Amino acid sequence: MKQPFQIRVECYAGYKADERPVRFYFGQRSVEVAEIEDRWYGPGCSYFRVRAVDGNLYVLKHTEDAQQDRWTLESFRRP
Repeated sequence: MKQPFQIRVECYAGYKADERPVRFYFGQRSVEVAEIEDRWYGPGCSYFRVRAVDGNLYVLKHTEDAQQDRWTLESFRRP
C-alpha cells in the first residue's frame, strides 16, 4: 500500500478555518483548484475531490486533531 504524499495547502477561511482548499503545493510547484467536485467526511478528517486548473483530478485529505493538522494527497488522475 502506498503512503499518502504530504502537501502544503492554502485554504479559503469563511465561517471556519481551512474551509476548503484553493491551492496546494508539491515542493515549489503550485496547483490552483478550479472547483471542488465532492467533499466527504471520515473519522477526524475531511476529503476533497478537486479539479485543478491543469485539468487533473486530485483527492486531498485534511486530518485535524489535537496532535496534527495535516494535508495529504490521496489520489491523482489525469483526464
